[in-house]
Amino acid sequence: MKDIKIRYFNDQIERLRYIDGKSDWIDLRCAETIELKAGDFKLIPLGVAIALPDGYEAHIVPRSSTFKNFGILQTNSMGVVDASYCGTNDQWMMPAYAIRDTRVELNDRICQFRIAKNQPRINFMECDSLTDADRGGFGSTGIK
Repeated sequence: MKDIKIRYFNDQIERLRYIDGKSDWIDLRCAETIELKAGDFKLIPLGVAIALPDGYEAHIVPRSSTFKNFGILQTNSMGVVDASYCGTNDQWMMPAYAIRDTRVELNDRICQFRIAKNQPRINFMECDSLTDADRGGFGSTGIK
């Protein structure tokens, strides 16, 4: 098990924890009560700064209920936090776009994260053909 340093930006935010038996993703919460009007964009503070171990990154995505409950979309679809974003004041944020008027309360669970090892270094080698297994189309169907 890896030890990871975390700084909370206020005493009211619930502490990070696994939800036993459900997932290895960890919920992130809104660090303050916010109100958004339809069409508003806001970086929603998540109340934590985390020093990830070298060679790791965090993937942040909305919870499955976030759109239904709050009418907000994470504008970058998936946020990636690398290990260099590790300063005392490097608070994690969720870039959100509201499609309806909404209110998100302090401690509402709005997104989740997991950490993953960085992709290994790869070398791209140009070539004229790859394999003879050409399916001749788009996606898994092979239909253009």
